[in-house]
Amino acid sequence: MTAQKAETEVKKVASEGAPDFLQNHIPNEVKTLLAWTAPGRPFRKRTKQYYLTSLLIMLFVEVILFLFSQYMLMLVVLSLVFVAFALATVPPRDFHFRISTEGITVEDHFYLWQELYDFYFKKRNGIDVLHIRTHAFIPGEISITLGGLSEEHAKSVLLPFLPYREYIKPTFMDKSADWLSKNFPLENA
Repeated sequence: MTAQKAETEVKKVASEGAPDFLQNHIPNEVKTLLAWTAPGRPFRKRTKQYYLTSLLIMLFVEVILFLFSQYMLMLVVLSLVFVAFALATVPPRDFHFRISTEGITVEDHFYLWQELYDFYFKKRNGIDVLHIRTHAFIPGEISITLGGLSEEHAKSVLLPFLPYREYIKPTFMDKSADWLSKNFPLENA
C-alpha cells in the first residue's frame, strides 16, 4: 500500500469518528496505544482439599490402568497431575503487554494486526482475560490477563483494529470442562 493511499485511509477513518489516537496518526509511525503489566495467566491459590481430591482421583485412575496393564498411560496420568500441581502451586510471573498501531506485543512476541482475527473477554478464576484469536492455527488464540485494566478501556483501543465478539459459541471441550467442574468440583468454592 502506498503512503498516499494509507494517509487517505487514515483521514477517512478519522472523519468517521475514530478515536483520538487514530485521528493524529501519521502513516509508518509506530505509536504505543496501551501498555500494562499483569500476571501471565489467571491464578488462584488452591486449598488442601484440591490437592487431596486430585490425588484420590489420580490413584483411582492409576489402579484401573494398572488392572488393564496400561503402564504408559499410568505415566501420562502421573505427569499430567504433576503439571497440574506445579501450575496450581507456583504463581505466574508478571508479563509486559503492549498494544501499538502496528500490533500487539506480549513480552518478546509481536503479532501484527494482519495476523489477528478478532477478540473477546472472558472471566477465568474471577480474573478478566482478553482472548485474541489468530488466523494461524498456532497459536490459535492469545490469552492476556488484564490485571488492573478495565475491559472497556481495552475494548476502545482494540476496536479500530479488530472486530469484537460479544458471544463465542462454546466448543464441545468448553462445555465438557464446565460440566465437569460444576458437577465434580475438586474443592468447595
